[in-house]
Amino acid sequence: MSLVTNKKYKLSTSEKFDEYMKALGVGLVVRKVGNSVSPVIELTQNGDEYTITSQSTFKNTTTTFKLGQEFEEETADGRKVKSVVTQDGNKLIQVQKGEKETTIIREFNDDEVKMTLTVDDIVSTRIYKAI
Repeated sequence: MSLVTNKKYKLSTSEKFDEYMKALGVGLVVRKVGNSVSPVIELTQNGDEYTITSQSTFKNTTTTFKLGQEFEEETADGRKVKSVVTQDGNKLIQVQKGEKETTIIREFNDDEVKMTLTVDDIVSTRIYKAI
């Protein structure tokens, strides 16, 4: 199965996201805001470059990358990390290396994107529904 591109998904459910952010050292105020917004995400492809955009009332982010190539990224909460994204079927697997290493798996289907975020022993699951 391939990646679903040029489709927008809105956050529907979120589990353990506060614990995930806390483990990464995100401050209370940013965590409260992060937990209160429902971002809309979209994956687009241009040749061998992919772009993931996330739009919310709090902050809009755009991440552009090529599969398997390390790049510098500033996360939505302002951390500077080095990331590598690989593809496995309909999944994008992103490893972010900063003060802590975290893995973000985005599984793309026609009707939803399942995002699994892992740091230390904490696993957060966020489900985005197609809009």
